[in-house]
Amino acid sequence: MDNEEPYISAVGANLTPNADQLKLLRNVALGEVAADLIIENVRVLSLATEEILHRKVAIANGFIAAIAPVDHPFCAVEHFDGADCFLAPGFIDTHIHIEYSLLTPGEFARCVLPRGTTCVLADPNCVGNVLGVRGMEWAGKTTTPLKILQQISHRIPRAPGLELGGATLAEAEQLEFLDSAEAVGVGESVPFGFDDRAARFQAAALSMGKRCTGHSARVADELLWAYAATGVSDDHNAVHIDEVLDRLRLGQMVTVMSGSMNDNLPLTFAEPELLKGAYRNFSFCADDKHVGDLVKSGHIDHHVRSAIANGVPILEAYRMASYNPACFYRLDHVIGQIAPARRADLLLIPELEKVEPAAVWVDGIQVAHREQGVSEALFQNEDVVPEWLYNTMHLSPSFGETMLRVQAPTAMSGEVAVVRAMEMYDGYFKRAFEVELPVGEGNVLADAEIDVAKISIVDRHHATETASSGFVRGFNLKKGALAATTNCENQNLVILGTNDADMALAGETLATFGGGYVAVAEGKVLAYLKLPLAGIMSDESWEHVLQKSDEVNIAAASLGCEMEAPFMILAFVGLAGVPDLGLTERGLIDAASQQFVPVVVCCRCPQHIHDLSK
Repeated sequence: MDNEEPYISAVGANLTPNADQLKLLRNVALGEVAADLIIENVRVLSLATEEILHRKVAIANGFIAAIAPVDHPFCAVEHFDGADCFLAPGFIDTHIHIEYSLLTPGEFARCVLPRGTTCVLADPNCVGNVLGVRGMEWAGKTTTPLKILQQISHRIPRAPGLELGGATLAEAEQLEFLDSAEAVGVGESVPFGFDDRAARFQAAALSMGKRCTGHSARVADELLWAYAATGVSDDHNAVHIDEVLDRLRLGQMVTVMSGSMNDNLPLTFAEPELLKGAYRNFSFCADDKHVGDLVKSGHIDHHVRSAIANGVPILEAYRMASYNPACFYRLDHVIGQIAPARRADLLLIPELEKVEPAAVWVDGIQVAHREQGVSEALFQNEDVVPEWLYNTMHLSPSFGETMLRVQAPTAMSGEVAVVRAMEMYDGYFKRAFEVELPVGEGNVLADAEIDVAKISIVDRHHATETASSGFVRGFNLKKGALAATTNCENQNLVILGTNDADMALAGETLATFGGGYVAVAEGKVLAYLKLPLAGIMSDESWEHVLQKSDEVNIAAASLGCEMEAPFMILAFVGLAGVPDLGLTERGLIDAASQQFVPVVVCCRCPQHIHDLSK
């Protein structure tokens, strides 16, 4: 068999050294062949032993050949003086949807590599819901130095009976993706239901030695136990100490999330003394993080800083960012630690608490540096964007105000109706409640005075008239409308508004762009961000996207919505896999039962007054 080809599709087989490289590494370690690079005079973080060692590191052909005492004589083509700084393994994000950064994989790499992220475990669920197999394949590749491994989406669409969705991923296609070296396991499943197809998929992953990752939606007791019993061994929804300990005791990896909607780090590590025996079962993820938050607060570097600030020992925090996830996902033979035969993905860090890499290497090549307080990539994004990523926005020709209405039980004006609504909290979690809303011309209306806006999900994949509307509290929208085509999970058009006219204008505006974000009020477009790639990503640089994202967020704030990430949270209002309620283009859904429920509960007219006692 050709030694360039992996024998099996084991996790990371595409990253391992071949026979010739192993011989080279041995000869470099013996001093018989010159290294490509020696990083001199560094304090190496030995995370397996939790030591800091004064060493030099020899690198050849992209791999670490040796870690030796500082006075050991090595020959090398190039020498780099580490100036007594710390040398850490590259950071790993263990669960992210790159699409929610609003960037292509190449621009995402330009943004996060200077901050120390050298590998991401990405779930291409978003682009998969729009473009299926070829979208997922495209999302897993980049010519930039970033390593992208994938968590294969549990099902696309997630709930065929509850949503029309966009693309469809066949079971055979799922399994083919899973059976590849680039696949680390199953993407996040939810604890509400487990049918034969899900069982077959997770059993296949386990038989391949791959992980089933989870999104527990903060369930507890029997539902959590049953969820773990399906082979799910990780969760990124646990926040409070009782939730965290429950999952650790079930043998799960707790993946601490810090994204645009919520930062779980302070609460998770609020009592670090209770977690001392379990630090090795923590890792970090961003999950869903806009470019603005990546730039302003950081990526996995933010996790490490915050963990240390909240009392986690320094070396444990660095383990959580590299060695722990590498071990958990069975990648520690290729990444996650500074050791021979591992990829030379390294961070030079002057101060461990600040987590500001002065230099970043991937496969032994310097790809980023930090000078005068500015972190910068030393490479360009040369990824080619295929034409088929454009023009994926297909609204019905009859789209307009009529499709957004919620019909009241009576056609009489001036009455009120009681509706089942959602209240946002802790990022994308939703609390069900009932509220009285005014009725006008036979339709239930939003009420900005009590912070209840209308929300509509509209099919934008098949040009059908499939659409549904409900009501939500928490955005504090005083007037106008916001809209996005990044609706989780099926990436339909989602519109939030105080009136149907502005909501319709918002949807029509995004249709002309091929997707994006928009804020409108009183018949005028205030700001927008174009996302023409599958309707969920920009084809511009991260710097441009940052600017336009800031503009549309400022416009949202001018309408009263002062959330830090209004469009990100808007994208998750409809998610039916998160309690209590969800909304798809087909209707309002009870998350626990995964069944449709009516939006209108009753009204105050005489023929329905008895319903109030039910």
